[in-house]
Amino acid sequence: MALIQGALGDEDTGDSHEGPWLYPWNRRLRNLHGISVRNLVVTPHPSRTRGKTIDDEDLPNSLQTPSKKLAQDDTRALHQSRSFADLKSPVTATAVQSEENRKTKPLRRRSTLPWSDPNPYSRQIKLEDIINSRMADTWFSLHCNGVDEPVYVSEIIENTTNPSFKHFDLMTSGPSVSRLDHVVLKLYAKTASMSEYVFLVELDQHLQSLEFLGKSLESFRQPLPANSILFHFPDGVFGNLTDIPPVRAPIPTRPKSTDGRVVPMASFDQLMRMLKLEECIQDAVATREQLELQMNSILEQNERALKAQSRLAESQERLSLMNQAIADLKKQMRAKTKRKKELIASMKARKEAMERGRQEQEKTRSHLPDAQAKLATSAKVLEETKENIRGQIRRICEDMHGVYPIEPIPGKPLAFTVCGLPLPNSNFEDIDRETVAAALGYTAHLVYLLSFYLFTHLPYPIQPCSSTSLIQDPVSISLPQRTYPLYPVNAQYRFEYGVFLLNKDIEFLLCKQGVRVLDIRHTLPNLKYLLYILTEGTSEIPARKAGGIQALARGRLTPSLSSRNSEDSAVGGDVSYSRKILEEASKTNGEAIADKGKSPILAVENASPSSQMA
Repeated sequence: MALIQGALGDEDTGDSHEGPWLYPWNRRLRNLHGISVRNLVVTPHPSRTRGKTIDDEDLPNSLQTPSKKLAQDDTRALHQSRSFADLKSPVTATAVQSEENRKTKPLRRRSTLPWSDPNPYSRQIKLEDIINSRMADTWFSLHCNGVDEPVYVSEIIENTTNPSFKHFDLMTSGPSVSRLDHVVLKLYAKTASMSEYVFLVELDQHLQSLEFLGKSLESFRQPLPANSILFHFPDGVFGNLTDIPPVRAPIPTRPKSTDGRVVPMASFDQLMRMLKLEECIQDAVATREQLELQMNSILEQNERALKAQSRLAESQERLSLMNQAIADLKKQMRAKTKRKKELIASMKARKEAMERGRQEQEKTRSHLPDAQAKLATSAKVLEETKENIRGQIRRICEDMHGVYPIEPIPGKPLAFTVCGLPLPNSNFEDIDRETVAAALGYTAHLVYLLSFYLFTHLPYPIQPCSSTSLIQDPVSISLPQRTYPLYPVNAQYRFEYGVFLLNKDIEFLLCKQGVRVLDIRHTLPNLKYLLYILTEGTSEIPARKAGGIQALARGRLTPSLSSRNSEDSAVGGDVSYSRKILEEASKTNGEAIADKGKSPILAVENASPSSQMA
């Protein structure tokens, strides 16, 4: 009744303290859920007693001051106190003699070199060795009085100093074990240097004498001694840290209040309700046992039928699995057969292709000697053709330089004239508009012709039209218009941008010849330098091939860009000079045609592409 009243009193007050909610006398093995060990030590270090506290002041080479000497005087010196663990028996004559010998000999401090090594790898290895020396494999067993075999044997936890074993339930061991409050725990351990497990700790513990440490180990902040064994209960973690002998707490028979007055016990109605509740529980237990017996008897009677039904279900399941496996195998078989046919057809096609390749190879091999002989001849012809093309380009550039002569102005650096007309280098202030327009027209026409003779497509196309030439910008995206004049207009920026595009075309032609331009604003100097490069050479300038000028004059060829260039150059350049060249070429071409006995049309059609371009 006192227990009931105490429980009711705690429930009524609603106490939410952090202490255990099981009374010590109610703490049984059925409530024990787990075991853990902390600060495991298998081979403890031997303790070494020291005669005196080590101090840097006792070293012979330490700094000596008058105040220190006065404090260290034997007649007035004060000895430091020691802990109770280091106290010894009264000093004997031998101890006094050893103390005097110690004072006369220099002291040697313990070496700390392994920990002062500047290499962190060495310190890490030292720490790992120390930690590995303390690691061990552990397991434990629980024993009870009157039971020969251990009631529980734990699993083995490897390489740890703080093993926490799995939780267990001793309710399955029966009431003879689960109701006990006394247990014997045996702990076994083995380090890496040991071959077998050693018996490390045997703890004979009454569960009533355990000390409450907290709801969990995380809430316990105090240091634990070596080989501390902790017991885990539903209401928290318990341990025996102060080596209290096993005691049995007396069960209180009479509840008392803290202020000395008697606490009233349970009423008669409450006792009757408790009695009826106990009877109901007993009836439920009896009913459960009766139902268990009936169910067991029914199962025993229908054991054969149940086994047959179970075997039938197993057979049906096995049959369905086999049917599914057969269907999968058939599907795989069809896929493999289809794949086999595809591989056979692919191999057949490859064999046929290989046979055709061998035939082509044999055929090519038979023509290889003739092809090799023709290759050398073709390479020689190609080199001659390239040399002729270079010579014709050199001759054409010489003619272009004669048609559009670019001469320097005496006394002015980097100032040139084209056909006797001066052209400033991108500086168009205080200029003669007509002279500049005519000079830019000659320059644009010359660049336009050179682009065709050099087989180079200009990035900014030119429309040569004497002093009203135009240039286009198809590259830029954000421009409102694409065509710009190469003659001075009211919108000065449009004219200057057109001259800039013309200079970029000249720069592009120079880059195609492998020449780097230092300043693109120098229009005529850069163009003059380009003509110098194109006309350089030590050999004589080759003669004009027959049929080219006459064919262009008669207009028998299909009109092309190169032919239009020649016509534009004849119109835009020196007319008398071009007419003279045309007459000489026609005369030469007529003589060649008379010698060969062919018509002028056939002579033009049989001419080479290089001669037609010339």
